[in-house]
Amino acid sequence: MATKKPAAKKTAVRTRTKSKDPKTIATEKGEPWVSILTVELDPNNIGQGAFELDWNEFFVAKLVRSGYKGKDDAQIVDQWFQDVCRNVVLETYEQFEANNPRPQTGIQRRDLGDGRTEVS
Repeated sequence: MATKKPAAKKTAVRTRTKSKDPKTIATEKGEPWVSILTVELDPNNIGQGAFELDWNEFFVAKLVRSGYKGKDDAQIVDQWFQDVCRNVVLETYEQFEANNPRPQTGIQRRDLGDGRTEVS
């Protein structure tokens, strides 16, 4: 009587690969990349703070092609970030003005037609 040998167990060999961070992935693809790493706020004045940014060379190249200039990459990125912040403030102000129209005061004009205007 022949005995059957048990089948050899196959063991899966797992290799741990380090997952790449988004900056490395974008850089390997030749794509621009920027990220906010940290935000620091002044505990005594919450309106004051700082952002720490990280970027790759492709992001800086894109900024330079868009007209940003500076003595180094940090200055170029800082100019871009200031523009972003300025645009946020302007959009917020414009939205506030649109939602809160000022009452008309002073001179009022009324079109009477035929090129005539009544001023009161």
